[in-house]
Amino acid sequence: MAFALVGCGKKDGSPAASAASAPATASRVYLVGTDAAYAPFESQDEKGQIVGFDIDIVSAIAQKAGIEVKFVNTPWEGIFNALNQGDRDLLVSSITITDARRNSMDFSAPYFDAHQLIAVKANSKVSRFDDLKRLKVGVQNGTTGDEAVSKLQGKNSPDIKRFESTPLALKELEAGGVDAVVADNGVVTNYVNNNAGSKFKTVNDPGFGTYDRIYAKYFGAPAPAASASAAASTATK
Repeated sequence: MAFALVGCGKKDGSPAASAASAPATASRVYLVGTDAAYAPFESQDEKGQIVGFDIDIVSAIAQKAGIEVKFVNTPWEGIFNALNQGDRDLLVSSITITDARRNSMDFSAPYFDAHQLIAVKANSKVSRFDDLKRLKVGVQNGTTGDEAVSKLQGKNSPDIKRFESTPLALKELEAGGVDAVVADNGVVTNYVNNNAGSKFKTVNDPGFGTYDRIYAKYFGAPAPAASASAAASTATK
């Protein structure tokens, strides 16, 4: 799974211009949609400013390209419609590249290689993804975590609880409303590290790291970070 910038594709089938190649127009401000509830990638600070890894990436691209961007907090459930309707020029929101999404939007080259991670309470006996088959699992609606759990339990399983954001799902885990949460590793790790009182642990199922498993099959060692990054340019999930 790889995160990427997203732009609306041209109707004539020709490639849409990326931020790095867009003409510098002083009067044009590019609106960038982002669901600012996904720390450390995008969130709001105490002043309400949108900050995070994704934000710094796009800001650096804009500076190099000589263009101006404005980040607009956009709920995840409506983020792709906002792009398709022209209300946003670009999206940056930890968006996974998928074949289905390629049908209606253009992606930049991937900039972050990620996988799913399971969060459970410290005393949980969950040790792999299959252990979640008969448990109550929290996910963010419409994400790859949602897709993964839906394949495991069935899309209409009553044991899948869908939330507007991953932090809300993790709060539900803390309250005991779900037995586990499945989400992107960066977000889960950030939450666990910054909420020690929640007493969570993480479970990394080898099935989530397809590239590492194939690499180990042929080379017998974990994939170096550089190789994994290079592979991300062709990875989809």
